[in-house]
Amino acid sequence: MVQSKTWVLARHFEGFPEDSNFELKLEQQPEPKDGEVLLEALFLSVDPYMRPFSRLRVKEGGVMIGTQVAKVIQSNNSAFPIGCHVVGRCGWRTHTVSDGTGLTHLLSDWPQEVPMSLALGAIGMPGLTALYGLEEVLGLQDGDTLLVNAAAGAVGSTVGQIAKIKGCRVVGSTGSDAKVAYLKELGFDEAFNYKTVSSLEEALKTASPDGYHCFFENVGGPFSSVAIPQMKEFGRIALCGGISTYNDTTPQTGPYPHLTMIFKQLKMEGFLVGRWEHKNQEALRRLMAWKREASTVLRIKTSLKSRPVLC
Repeated sequence: MVQSKTWVLARHFEGFPEDSNFELKLEQQPEPKDGEVLLEALFLSVDPYMRPFSRLRVKEGGVMIGTQVAKVIQSNNSAFPIGCHVVGRCGWRTHTVSDGTGLTHLLSDWPQEVPMSLALGAIGMPGLTALYGLEEVLGLQDGDTLLVNAAAGAVGSTVGQIAKIKGCRVVGSTGSDAKVAYLKELGFDEAFNYKTVSSLEEALKTASPDGYHCFFENVGGPFSSVAIPQMKEFGRIALCGGISTYNDTTPQTGPYPHLTMIFKQLKMEGFLVGRWEHKNQEALRRLMAWKREASTVLRIKTSLKSRPVLC
């Protein structure tokens, strides 16, 4: 039997996560039965969604939720032969016995020069979240001006770069000067540090005096209250996250945007990436194609032809 290292959620989060919320345990994995495989984790994900979802999906003492890229090291399941690589929601553990439910193969033609860790990033759930939010929720059009906050994160940075590929003007908000420089390197038209601007409202107006057609919302809270009035009439808002609220012990209140949304006839829609799971394989191939256009670097940059490409 294989011994697995497993991070369990010792107690649910109250406020900011602390080391004491987690406990590392050892557990013995049984030999895989007929139809089962033994997986060895190569990469584990750490994503903002885990903060609110852990309370809903994990009991205290349970394995911390998360996705991983894993290698099949023993197999009694012909669909997953030894040596193949998969993505699965196996949580924070080094080894897992699985009957194959919920496992997906990495793209069969995954290039050797592309790190497999990107299956948990731009060519994985964060990339799919960005793509579906832009296409399915916002209906992004060539020439739109897009605002995205938490813009240097896994989702936000991919949102901005796909929007550039689609011919849009992109404004990003982030939390440090180094991240601002990173966004400019990725091809964002405008980027600012929300922590150092004297007025968020003025920063948004300066970045796009005529307002915004689309807003990819990852933050919520006061940022949202300031950003919504900057939307153009018939603007569209995709609610992907609310990271400014995840660690609150007391719920935030107002101001409330209802009148602004009515007068400007705005559309706001929350979404979860799993709604379009049936499109994942085609969408992942599109993301990979953008990646491969950019040679072998690990992020989206601008090519010599000034066309943004995913890498």
